[in-house]
Amino acid sequence: MADQDPVFNIQRIYLKEASLEQPNSPAILLEREQPAVEISLAVGTENVAEGIFEVTVAATVQTKIKDKTIFLCECKQAGIFEIRHIPQEQIGPILGIACPQTVYPYLRGNVADLIQRGGFPPVHLAEINFQSMYEQQQQQQKNAVTAPALKQ
Repeated sequence: MADQDPVFNIQRIYLKEASLEQPNSPAILLEREQPAVEISLAVGTENVAEGIFEVTVAATVQTKIKDKTIFLCECKQAGIFEIRHIPQEQIGPILGIACPQTVYPYLRGNVADLIQRGGFPPVHLAEINFQSMYEQQQQQQKNAVTAPALKQ
C-alpha cells in the first residue's frame, strides 16, 4: 500500500523570468521628489504532467515620480511540485497556499537583489498571507458563478 501514500515533493524552485527597466534614466535619477511605489502580485498554477504542477508567483514593482517611471521590475519565481494520492478537495489549497508560500521567499530575495543591482535601495516585499489570498479568490469565483443566477 506504500504506492498510495500521499506525496508532496518539491522538484525544483527556479527564477522563471526577471526584468528591470529604467526607461527615463539618467534624467529621472536627478529628481528630488519622493517616488510612488506600486506593487502587484499574482499566483498561477499549471498541471504539467500527471501529478506534477508548476506554481508561479509573479511580482511587479513600479516606482514613479509624477507620470514618469523610475524603474519597473518584473519577476516570476516558479516551483515544480509533485502531488499524488491526495484527496481532490485538498489539491486546490495545496496549490493555492502551500506551494506559493514555498516559492515566495525566493521571489522576495530576487526582487530585492535585482532592484539593488539596478542602483536603487532594495524593495522588500511584505509577507503575504496566501491562505487569506486563496480564500478571497475562492469567494470571488463563487460570487462570479452565482451572480448571474441571482439576476434572473
